Amino acid sequence: MSKLGNFVWGIADQLRGVYKPHQYGGVILPFTILRRLDRILEPHRDEIRALAEKYAGGALEVQVKRKTGLSFYNTSPFNFTTLLEDPEGLRVNLMDYITSFSANIDVFERFKFENELATLDEKNRLYLITSQFAEVNLHPDTVPNAEMGDLFEHLIFKFAEASNEEAGEHYTPRDAIRLMVDLLFAEDNEALLEPGSVRTIYDPTAGTGGMLSVAEERLLERNPSARLRLYGQEINDQSYAICKSDMIAKGQDVDNIRLGDTLADDQFFDRTFDFCMSNPPYGVDWKASAEAVKKEALAPNSRFSHGLPSIGDGQMLFLTHLASKMRTPHDGGGRAGIVLNGSPLFTGAAESGPSKIRQWLLESDLVEAIVALPTNMFFNTGIATYIWILDNTKRPERQGKIQLIDATSFWTKMRKSLGAKNRELDEAARDKILALYDAFDDADPDYSKVFTADDFGYWTITVERPLLDDDANPATDRKGTPKPDPKKRDTENIPFTYGGNTDGDLGRDATIKQYFATEVLPHVPDAWIDEKKTKVGYETPFTRHFYKYVPPRPLSEIDADLDKQVAKIMELLREVEGQ
Repeated sequence: MSKLGNFVWGIADQLRGVYKPHQYGGVILPFTILRRLDRILEPHRDEIRALAEKYAGGALEVQVKRKTGLSFYNTSPFNFTTLLEDPEGLRVNLMDYITSFSANIDVFERFKFENELATLDEKNRLYLITSQFAEVNLHPDTVPNAEMGDLFEHLIFKFAEASNEEAGEHYTPRDAIRLMVDLLFAEDNEALLEPGSVRTIYDPTAGTGGMLSVAEERLLERNPSARLRLYGQEINDQSYAICKSDMIAKGQDVDNIRLGDTLADDQFFDRTFDFCMSNPPYGVDWKASAEAVKKEALAPNSRFSHGLPSIGDGQMLFLTHLASKMRTPHDGGGRAGIVLNGSPLFTGAAESGPSKIRQWLLESDLVEAIVALPTNMFFNTGIATYIWILDNTKRPERQGKIQLIDATSFWTKMRKSLGAKNRELDEAARDKILALYDAFDDADPDYSKVFTADDFGYWTITVERPLLDDDANPATDRKGTPKPDPKKRDTENIPFTYGGNTDGDLGRDATIKQYFATEVLPHVPDAWIDEKKTKVGYETPFTRHFYKYVPPRPLSEIDADLDKQVAKIMELLREVEGQ
């Protein structure tokens, strides 16, 4: 990939002076796509032109698919070779070539490619760039789909670097995707190995299509006769264009890749899928989608009816969106995987939007596992990240349980950093994580723990203390009820499982009463609970569950080290005094 990437990047150098480095992508990416499509079309041009004389529109599309297996066509007489035979007419002929694609190839208009061709022609670069692309063979037989995806992402990363943009917004590292895909497929392994197995997979934040590509690649490694139908939605025009082009090369139905804001306008509102996966943006606000999201949240059992996160971070909206896109249990069920940062685990107080979302997911028994990844795994951030695995048809031994896996130490150092990414999960690390997942209750407790939803639930109680009058007596209302002092008001979080209430046998009231008598009254005997203010909350304090106490060094060791340092300092002082 690096050799091919360097070749294409070398072509970009010809744009120096005409474009700034961060603008190269607007030329290089659509030219790369065009050359890829040009090579795919090459063996079928004569047949397609003959069909175009008899059919048009949808009928032509059907005939091309039937005769050639392609889900697109181009009726132009040109290819890269014939285009270069007429240098004077190159721009006009290129436009004719681009506009002769079938209607489902809308990728070039997303790049505003016509404007770039005009600029290149005006600056005397068009023939040079076209001729250099003509020298590279991007046919799938020469450059496989996985390598082509890597090429696109390599180029995007380079262009983003040049403009100090967030390269990581565009794609997810392959090692993280492979782990997520393997975890998603883990529970459907036998069915996936059946001859002619057909499954659907969906990514609502498809980017350039990396997740979908790796999912297909991993399935075909297991079962070459299997078929994975790929579906995706993407909001960024250029990423959408690249993703769609990649799907064309794979022979996928390109109409299954759609442009738009998933939160505000779900382009697959009437569909559910066998598998869903996403790496949504972290800490990005959802202001642009707010009106549509809040309206939908009012509809019972809609995507967003279970709670809304803060306007500043839309991650949990994608989490609930994915939960809604899993195939229903009645139809066989579905699984979903999503990469999130730490905030969805614990952000928000009891009965806040995030807490309500966690409550719904956990009480509905949708969360199967959460895997903590190493830091420095992603291109644009070094923060802690987690893979959530959802399943609405858990196998019996997993029902009512949630597995947490701590894989934060399972990394190897990369030879060369890519942005913030300097660690990766190699195959051995991924196998270790899958082994922990498979072992479930019997997994090494240092790295895997199994909980119930109750382990993450708590009540927030409001503790009041009396307001005193001028004589230092508790102030009361007309009924003789003590008035609370707002300045002394406090809250306490009581775990559902407090006092051994592991099976809920004590009940809410008894557990709260026991906690209050044991933990509060001995310290403030005049306190009471305002029961009208008691709230339910859920959080998943991942780090706390895997915390390992490291005892401090013995004082004798610390003293010995200090004595050594003091001796060194005294020796240096003596040297200075002796000079």
